[in-house]
Amino acid sequence: MNSTLSLNRPVRNYTLGSFKNPKLIEARPSRHQLRSHLIDFSKLKWFGNVNSRTGSSVQQQLRDYSGESRRITSRRIRVSSNDAQFGSFPNKGGTESSSFAEFITSERVKVVAMLALSLALCNADRVVMSVAIVPLSLAHGWSRSFSGIVQSSFLWGYLISPIAGGTLVDYYGGKAVMACGVALWSLATFLTPWAAENSLLALLFARAMLGVAEGVALPCMNNMIARWFPSTERTRAVAMAMAGFQLGNAIGLTLSPILMSQGGIFGPFVIFGLCGFLWVLVWLSATSSTPDRSPQISKYELDYIMNKRQKSHAVESKPKTKMIPPFRRLLSKMPTWSLIVANAMHSWGFFVILSWMPIYFNSVHHVDLRQAAWFSAVPWCMMALTGYLAGLWSDTLIRNGTSITLTRKIMQSIGFVGPAVALVGLTAAKTPSTASAWLSLAVGLKAFSHCGFLVNLQEIAPHYSGVLHGLSNTAGTFAAIIGTVGAGFFVELVGSFQGFLLLTSLLYFLAALFYIKFSTGERVNFDESGQYHSHHINT
Repeated sequence: MNSTLSLNRPVRNYTLGSFKNPKLIEARPSRHQLRSHLIDFSKLKWFGNVNSRTGSSVQQQLRDYSGESRRITSRRIRVSSNDAQFGSFPNKGGTESSSFAEFITSERVKVVAMLALSLALCNADRVVMSVAIVPLSLAHGWSRSFSGIVQSSFLWGYLISPIAGGTLVDYYGGKAVMACGVALWSLATFLTPWAAENSLLALLFARAMLGVAEGVALPCMNNMIARWFPSTERTRAVAMAMAGFQLGNAIGLTLSPILMSQGGIFGPFVIFGLCGFLWVLVWLSATSSTPDRSPQISKYELDYIMNKRQKSHAVESKPKTKMIPPFRRLLSKMPTWSLIVANAMHSWGFFVILSWMPIYFNSVHHVDLRQAAWFSAVPWCMMALTGYLAGLWSDTLIRNGTSITLTRKIMQSIGFVGPAVALVGLTAAKTPSTASAWLSLAVGLKAFSHCGFLVNLQEIAPHYSGVLHGLSNTAGTFAAIIGTVGAGFFVELVGSFQGFLLLTSLLYFLAALFYIKFSTGERVNFDESGQYHSHHINT
C-alpha cells in the first residue's frame, strides 16, 4: 500500500497537547468515509501519541486508508463561535441540548425572525385599511354599511386560499410559497391607491387578492418551523413568529396615521408594499428551505437539529406529500376537529376584538376615536410578550418530562379560559383604563393558544400540517365573518356590547372543553384507517 502511514515505519511518541479542541471543517461524507468525530485518538495505540502538528495529517490519512482516494470537497467552511463554545466534538450523549446563547445566534432563529417580520407585514397590510377607511369614505361618499363591505373584501379572498395554500406548502415547501405569497400581497397593497382612484371594482379586487395571498402565511410559518426546529423548541419558535404577527397590528394602527399625515391617504400602502418587496429579496437570498441545504449553518447546529429531528419523526424523512391530500381521512379524526374548533374560536375572538373594540371604547366609555385606537393597540403588544413567555414555558414543560399532549392542553386551556374570564371582567369595567386592563389581560392570555392548537398542527400530522392549517383556518375565517358581522346585529337587537362579550365568553369555555376532550399530542395516522394514537412523539 502506497500510504505514508505504513505499519513498517517506526512508531514515534508525541503528546496529545493542543489537539483537544481542533477547529473542524465539515466535509460532505461518503459511504466509505470515516467521520473524524467518531474516532477516539487516545485509543489508537498502534499510532502512539500524536501531537497537534500531525493531528490533521492522521485524520486525512485515515480517510485515505478507508479505501477511497478521492478529493474531499468542502461543503461548509464556516466554523461559528458556537462550535468553539460547545467544542467541535459532540458530547458523550450526543448533541442533546442548546444554550440560550447558541439559540439566539443560530441560523434557525434567523429563519424565524424573517418569518416574524413577514407576519408583521401581513397584519400591517391588513389593518391599514381600517385606518384609511375613514378618509376614503369621506372622499367617496361611502355609507357606513358600504365601508364595511370594502373592509370585508379582504376576508373574501382569505376564505378561499388557506386550503389550497396549505396543500401547496406541503408539496413545494414553505420557502417558495411564502416568497410568492408576500410578493403577491405586497403588490396588492402597493396597487391599492391606484385601484381606489380608478374604480370600486378594482379596489375590491385588490383587497380580495390581499386576502388570497395572506392565506398562505400561517401554513408557511408552520411548515418552516417544523423543518427547522426540534420539538423541544417548536413552541418557542411559533411564539416568536406570532409575536411579529401581533406587533403587526400595533405597527399598522400606530404608523398609518403618521404616514398618512406625511404622504397622504395612500402613504402607508406604498411604504408597506415596498417593505414587502424588500423582504422577499432578503428571504430568497438569506434563507434555505431546510437546515441541510443551508450553506451558512454551523456544524454544531446542523447536528443538533438532525439528531433531535430523528427522535421526533422529521417531516423530511417522510415521502413527498400527495398533491391531493386525503381530506376524507383528515376529517374523520376527532383531533382534526379539535383543531378546527380551536381555530374557529380563536379567530372569532381575534377579529371581534380587532374590529369592534375601538367602537366599544368610543360608544361605551365615550373615548375619542384616536385615543380608542391607542387603547385597542396596547393589548396586541401585550399579546406579543405573553406569547413568547408562553412558548418558553411550554418548551420547558416538555424538556422536564411533561407529555406533549398534556402540555398542549394546558396551553390551550389558559388561551381560552383566561380570555373567557377576562371578558366577563370587561363587561363590568367602569372606566376606560380598567376596561383596557381587562382587554389587555384577555388578549395577552389568548396568546397561549399559539402554544396549543397552532403548534399541535405540526405534531399530529407533520406530513399534512399545511392542509390541516388550511382547513382550520377556513373554519376560522367563517367564524371571523360570523362574529364580526354578528356583533353588529347583536348590538342593534340587544342594545349593548356587554351581552355579546358574555356570549363570546361562553363560547370560549365550550371550545376549551372540546379541545381538552379530543386533542392529542401524538402523531395521527391519516394514511390508514384505525386508531389515531399510532405514533408517539414525546421527547
